[in-house]
Amino acid sequence: MPFKIIKMSVKKVSGFIQFMQEELKYSYPASEIREFANIIFEYLLGFTKTDILIKGETDLNENQIKFLNNSIERLKKQEPIQYITGETEFLDLKLKVTTETLIPRPETEELVMWISEHIKSDSCKILDIGTGSGCIALGLKSINKGVIVEGWDVNKRTLETAKSNAKLNRLDAIFLQVDIFAFDPDNNYKNKFDIIVSNPPYVRESEKKLMLPNVLDYEPHLALFVKDDNPLIFYREIARKAKSMLKQNGYLFFEINEAFGKETSELLKSEGYTEVEVKKDINGKDRMLKGKLT
Repeated sequence: MPFKIIKMSVKKVSGFIQFMQEELKYSYPASEIREFANIIFEYLLGFTKTDILIKGETDLNENQIKFLNNSIERLKKQEPIQYITGETEFLDLKLKVTTETLIPRPETEELVMWISEHIKSDSCKILDIGTGSGCIALGLKSINKGVIVEGWDVNKRTLETAKSNAKLNRLDAIFLQVDIFAFDPDNNYKNKFDIIVSNPPYVRESEKKLMLPNVLDYEPHLALFVKDDNPLIFYREIARKAKSMLKQNGYLFFEINEAFGKETSELLKSEGYTEVEVKKDINGKDRMLKGKLT
């Protein structure tokens, strides 16, 4: 179906925002539509929220109107705004995202801040398994410039996005294509890392029915879902292989499924990790886990 054409009188920023509110009012609350407008005009014109208020009479050219029109149609289909602009913010970083990378969540920002509290020196070496957009690795590097970060992912195209994000934010990082299930740690990785972190797939297939279309229909299923009969498959594999790659007194961190805080905690204990701790996110859900290799 062809896109609805914005009427010619809507050629200014303020006029488009009004048009956007009218077109999306049955799909989103007014506050969310306003935030979409903020994100789009920052991306398109570099406008801050204040700029939108004081520069509302700014004229839009034909290409900008075409992009804005396209954005409305995509939003109507519940496509995430981050995929429409191709970027998002994480901590103080601007990150590129594609449909092959998960959109970083605020909970993952909380995980990064928790990890940063355990960095004891600038020579700290950190491995991020399943790095995706590189948000965890680059977030840690941005907070602690001296640390050495390495990110692994099975998807080559995802790694290209992570590398682009490192370059975009002028951060040094190593990104490698590694399948953790096929990887056998050798002497090059023995006792190499002070911290290993992973935000692996943890949503059960049965939980799909609880998910909103903006996630289920657009974000990469490879990075989201695990089978119901083996929901901790990634945690078990990473916990076992991390034991040979971590230094003594090194830490293993995970983002976890809120439904499996106890089970994931017990898994780490059974693998010999100590000081195992489950931490709740800002919404009071079991979301993060750490263990120490002594």
